Amino acid sequence: MRAPISIVIPTLNAQDALPGCLAALMEGLESGLIRELIVSDGGSQDTTGAIAQAWGATVLHGPASRGGQLRRGCAAAQADWLLVVHADTQLQPGWTKAVGAHLNHPERAGWCSLRFDQGGMAARVVAGWANLRSLFGLPYGDQGLLISARLYAETGGFADVPLMEDVAMARALRGRLTRLDVVAQTSAEKYVRQGWVTRGARNLWTLTRYLSGADPATLAAAYRR
Repeated sequence: MRAPISIVIPTLNAQDALPGCLAALMEGLESGLIRELIVSDGGSQDTTGAIAQAWGATVLHGPASRGGQLRRGCAAAQADWLLVVHADTQLQPGWTKAVGAHLNHPERAGWCSLRFDQGGMAARVVAGWANLRSLFGLPYGDQGLLISARLYAETGGFADVPLMEDVAMARALRGRLTRLDVVAQTSAEKYVRQGWVTRGARNLWTLTRYLSGADPATLAAAYRR
């Protein structure tokens, strides 16, 4: 019997973060849950591809657009379930128990509780807001997504957009999302570099503009600036 899950990871110059992400996933390989690792790269100029291949992943190449990268990765997946994880996110030990139990519920997609890899009040507040937002149907990509291939197909899959592909997917899954008893620990590097308040405010403003109908490409250009 084949393992039930394809792991899909979008990458772009992720050589520093990717090994930790992949190491955390080995628990799933050892427990017989993972059929394949798919890394969908957006044109990395570092050793991301070589690292992924060394860990046994299939590496796909294409334009740098996270929605497009995820769409390509999921299209190539062969398992009955997809587990989408960002390269700077590490599922915490014991995640296979909750993920394995969720495989009995193909009608629902699962997300993980967010935690940052650096402590402090600001980190706890931002993570708390993210987890509260998720309870109301808006988990972000750094919280992971476990979804059956059938349900993924029903939603139309990830939109080929450079930003907000995770929000678009969450909206398509409205009423069919559930919290997994899993912690996804993600990098706080961008928050530390830009400032917790500044980064958080930018994210909230970008979400507000998207929900108001702004074009994702326009939002992505502003976000990069």
